[in-house]
Parts: sequence; C-alpha cells; structure tokens
Amino acid sequence: MTASPRFPASRGGDLHRPYTAAPDRYESSGYRQVGSSGLFLPPISLGLWWNFGDNIPFDRQREVLRHAFDRGITHFDLANNYGPPYGSAETNFGRMMREDLAPYRDELIISSKAGYDMWDGPYGNHGSRKYLIASAEQSLKRMSVDYVDIFYSHREDDTTPIEETVGALDALVRQGKALYVGISSYSAEKSARAAAVARDLGTPLVIHQPSYSILNRWIEDGLTDQLRTDGMGAIGFMPLQQGLLTGRYLDDGTSERSMQRFSLPDDGRLSASALAGLRELGDLARERGQTLAQLAIRWTLRDPVVASALIGASRTAQLDENLAALDGPDLTDDELRRIDDIAARIGSIWDGPDGS
Repeated sequence: MTASPRFPASRGGDLHRPYTAAPDRYESSGYRQVGSSGLFLPPISLGLWWNFGDNIPFDRQREVLRHAFDRGITHFDLANNYGPPYGSAETNFGRMMREDLAPYRDELIISSKAGYDMWDGPYGNHGSRKYLIASAEQSLKRMSVDYVDIFYSHREDDTTPIEETVGALDALVRQGKALYVGISSYSAEKSARAAAVARDLGTPLVIHQPSYSILNRWIEDGLTDQLRTDGMGAIGFMPLQQGLLTGRYLDDGTSERSMQRFSLPDDGRLSASALAGLRELGDLARERGQTLAQLAIRWTLRDPVVASALIGASRTAQLDENLAALDGPDLTDDELRRIDDIAARIGSIWDGPDGS
C-alpha cells in the first residue's frame, strides 16, 4: 500500500528556500488522547534517534522532517544522547527549528529525555536531580527552544530515590522548561510508584514510553493496566522491532548489521522458526492489502492506551509507507488470534553460532 496520490514522495521542494508547511497537513491524521490528559499525539510520531545525527547529511534530515510535518506528524521525539555523536540530533533539530519550524512552534510536540550516559563524570548519567535538570537545560539550548512539551526520565535508576527523580521532573514543569513529564522503560511497579509521587507533588505523569511490538509484549504483563489506573498513556518505540517486522528479512532471514539494529547478532541470521513466523505475518499483511511494517504498526495501535507508535525514518518514502498503515482496516478478532498464534510459535529469534 502506498500513500495517497495527493502526497507525493517528498513535498519539501527546494530545501534551501523558506519553508511553508502544507495547508492540508491536518486532513489525514486522527490525533489520539494521551491517557486522561489534555495532550493529543498523532498516531505515528517521528523519533530522531539514529537518522538525525551527524552520520546523515543534513539536507536529507531536513527533507524527512519537513515531509513529516506536512503529513500531519506534529510530535518529534529526541533525547540528550541521540546522534551520533551524543547531542547532535538535538543540535541538528535546533537548526531546523530556527530555519524552518519556528513559525509553527505552537503546533509542535517536542520531547527530550535524560537517563542514559551523556557526559563524563558522576553527574552525566542515571536519574539524579543534578543530571536531569542540567541535561534539560543543555537540550533546550541545542534545540533552540524555550521549553519542551514532554520531558522524560529515560530509564529506571535503582541508585537514586524515585522521589528525587520525579521531583526533578516536577521542578522542570514549575520552572516552565517542560509542559508535561513522563517516564520511559519503567516496570509496572516502578511506574506506579513514580505516578504516586508525581500526584503528591501536583505534577502528574502523563505518558510512558516503552518498547512495544508484536514480538515484544512485556508491557502487557501489568504495565498497560497500571497506566490505565493512573490515567497515563503510552507511546510505543520500536514497533517494527529494529526492522524485523519489515520485509528486510523475509527472503533468506539475513540483514546487514548496524549500530541502529544493535540486537542483531554478528551473522545476522534468523532462526528457522522466526523466519517462518515472519513470513506468515507477511502473508497476513498481504491479505489485508498491507506491508508487514504497516500490519505491525496497526497492531501496536490497537489498544487505546497506546496513543502513538514511535518510528524512525531515513527517507520520505519510508515515512509514507509507515503512515499508510493508518489507512488499513481495523484488525479483526480472527486476525488478532492469528497474530498471537504466530508470535507464540516464533520462539527464539536468532540462530546460535552452531546453528541451534
């Protein structure tokens, strides 16, 4: 399935002329409420983890970002250490903010995070108040904005009291540096504790960013129920499981290893059960008139608690293919059962070095 004819492969035009957003950019996206908050996100959001660092030509980044906004994607997700190198994705996005998107700032949801390694020494990692607030200040400067719409604690930190981490998020809101705050990759138990602390402080957590896909369902073991209890929504990252849920592996079960697909083993070969299962999912997608990637995205969005699927894109055509997932029909109960059955039979994803 391809994008609508009124959306050609790229609408960016001359990338070195002043940018004017497409006037019909809101016609095709049904925005979804994040939990019980007043925040709405597009069903597909653009993550700037790998394709917006200094490893990618700036004009290619600009073309993808402009095209995304022209297609109704209003949410751009970053973190302090996105690149490579660390910080470069925010710096490159900051240039696009100054040169292209500044007139549209109030139409954008811009997010950043801190929690993983960013700079040397004891204050550039984990979840301390010192690190989170310092990192947020740096991110605002790199991105050329006065505030972010969402700021996340990027991961759990067993060395820092959760009251300190959540207190730092509360401080960022009170200082006007973030409008909303959330957490990423927290367990159901830690999410509940963080949400309780935030409520007591008067700055509720509104969003959780976990990994989630047909092949990675850990959030269904208590987290999604906890999010509903706490009035939080989710935005699922890696809905395509680092390319596994695309057509990339369907021929012979191999694909090129890269830093972006960090979980891929050295030989890059799928197990026989995984390859067979992915091919079955591909067959189901074709029956629906979709690609495997489109099926995977549609599946991720089937639960209303998941407000948005967070994708990466290095080309406008790739972005259009993913957005076309929204044009497909709802998944039927029978299709959902087939997906569950296939996923259960996939078993181990990768062959070991001895083929086992």
